[in-house]
Amino acid sequence: MAAFPVINMEKLNGEERAATMELIKDACENWGFFELVNHGISPEFMDTVERVTKVHYKKSMEQRFKEMVAKKGLESVQSEIKDLDWESTFFLRHRPVSNISEIPDLDEEYRKVMKEFAAQIERLAEELLDLLCENLGLEKGYLKKVFYGSNGPNFGTKVSNYPPCPKPDLINGLRAHTDAGGIILLFQDDKVSGLQLLKDGQWIDVPPMRHSIVVNLGDQLEVITNGNYKSVMHRVVAQIDGTRMSLASFYNPGSDAVIYPAPSLVDKEDNKDSYPKFVFEDYMKLYVGLKFQAKEPRFEAFKNTSNLGPIATA
Repeated sequence: MAAFPVINMEKLNGEERAATMELIKDACENWGFFELVNHGISPEFMDTVERVTKVHYKKSMEQRFKEMVAKKGLESVQSEIKDLDWESTFFLRHRPVSNISEIPDLDEEYRKVMKEFAAQIERLAEELLDLLCENLGLEKGYLKKVFYGSNGPNFGTKVSNYPPCPKPDLINGLRAHTDAGGIILLFQDDKVSGLQLLKDGQWIDVPPMRHSIVVNLGDQLEVITNGNYKSVMHRVVAQIDGTRMSLASFYNPGSDAVIYPAPSLVDKEDNKDSYPKFVFEDYMKLYVGLKFQAKEPRFEAFKNTSNLGPIATA
């Protein structure tokens, strides 16, 4: 098995740019995941984000999670739990309208830090989208434009903690799934592992690296790239020791964005196997009930129901 792809973004600025772009291309085509180092978000700021996130969990969420576990009797289960994830989570929406002032129990420092974190992650996401455009032969800004819709992209951060689990063989931290959206940037705990992706029929650990950002591709990029890049099944394995922190930021199309394969990536001679055309919000409505199932039936469902007319070729 080839080593998990790690991209040093500093090398994009020098004579190793071409080789680094090739590494990104290979990661997108063959892994659906890669890890960024020297990505422009300072280690000191990432340490602050980690500190305030872990303090907030301890102060505001840990006890509630313990009460849920006790109420459901999860510590004494004897058979596999298939409809529940061993995670404590909440969602911060950044765009098109922030909800950060509405989330209870967030102190002012945490709100301020997470606003700045969102701004820096958004910049990085848009930089990555342009790197993907370059590798795909699309004009600069193509993916951002497709994602934009009428009100800009949907962008938010799922803040998760995965506490120690007494029965990790029976309860998943997070069940296997592909992500519905666009491009996902993850700042994860570097001390407690658990994230795995499915590659060539095997579950592969995504290595925890200090101050790195893990990137994975969502279903929408698979559609837009006409399958050149694919979203990949991944999961979180519960651990018996340690609480794993995860901040997954989702840079997704706007709700009314129309998603379809980029015309330049569609073989004009053989369009029948191309991906469907749909409105992102409609895809999300379907995804909600089918998240932990294979993605292919979701794509097929839209091939037969699209009423959006032919794909534009201009």
